[in-house]
Amino acid sequence: MKRRSKRSSPMACAAIPMPRLSDDAVIQIHDFIHHVLDLFEARYGDQIHRFYEDLRSDCRIEPASNLTLDDPPF
Repeated sequence: MKRRSKRSSPMACAAIPMPRLSDDAVIQIHDFIHHVLDLFEARYGDQIHRFYEDLRSDCRIEPASNLTLDDPPF
């Protein structure tokens, strides 16, 4: 069984107290987070893509091979 992560909603994040920051500090932290994420995806990107591809394939419905397009639905 695959372990799937749950993403928290934006409202769940609102419970975390966030300090007031200067514009410069906000941009520096934002850029740092993006840089770390880029490094993380460069290292683990294949695994991330495989995980989401597996999710997509789990959701696909197999077509019934014995149905023809000429048959009415009811």
